[in-house]
Amino acid sequence: MVAESHDVSSATAAGVRGLGWWWRLAVSGLHFCVFGLGALLAGTIALPLVWALPGSAALKRDRARRVIQRALRVFIAFVRVTGTLTYEIHGQQRLGRSGQLIIANHPSMVDVVFLLAFTSAPLNCVVKQGLWRNPLTRWAVTLTQFIPNQPTPGMIDAAAMALRQGEALIMFPEGTRSRSGQPMTFHRGAASVAVRGAQVLTPVYISCEPAMLAKDQPWYRIPPCRPHITLRVGEDLSLNDYRALPGPQASRALNAFLQTHFDQHLR
Repeated sequence: MVAESHDVSSATAAGVRGLGWWWRLAVSGLHFCVFGLGALLAGTIALPLVWALPGSAALKRDRARRVIQRALRVFIAFVRVTGTLTYEIHGQQRLGRSGQLIIANHPSMVDVVFLLAFTSAPLNCVVKQGLWRNPLTRWAVTLTQFIPNQPTPGMIDAAAMALRQGEALIMFPEGTRSRSGQPMTFHRGAASVAVRGAQVLTPVYISCEPAMLAKDQPWYRIPPCRPHITLRVGEDLSLNDYRALPGPQASRALNAFLQTHFDQHLR
């Protein structure tokens, strides 16, 4: 098992806004600016240059995804050095296999950043359709050929096809970030994609303590101490029993299993 960890600093007392809290607030705003600027520069300069190089469309797409991967690693290093969070990753070497569907819970906005950054292979990802309307991210998600999450039937077809063609893909069965203090609710889209196209189904259990950038939690509502993010790659899950069932029944059964499975592992 490969593990990468960084020591968690001493936390200020809950509710006390000391110098460290104000520093993290200021730097958190800077992080959003840097991320947006980086996405704009990647989408308008770096990725078009990559696509201009000779090669097949698939090779150009994978090059673009590697550019994003490396840029996100640099961004995470910047976030860590500025002292706003710590993290650890367990089982990283099991991510990025051909036809692998990686499913994860979604407690924080940065979950996809970590998964894209630290998976060895260039990853595909199902992301919010709104990213194509955002001028900062539109070109990046277009040139990496990520999959929009709407409309659902088209998303399922595109994701299953990508897996059958040997791509590795990230999906969040919740469809959006978790709400702090509320139970997770999985939707059937990820289960449908798994049944139809995955060669390997691998869960990743993500925790963020204390909560940061959860659903309806704005960037400036930072916790009283530095959050610690943990990503644990679980054992592959078998799809054989579900593929013996009719399509809708298979996706319902697998979705119910995944919901229970994640509840148990995150409890």
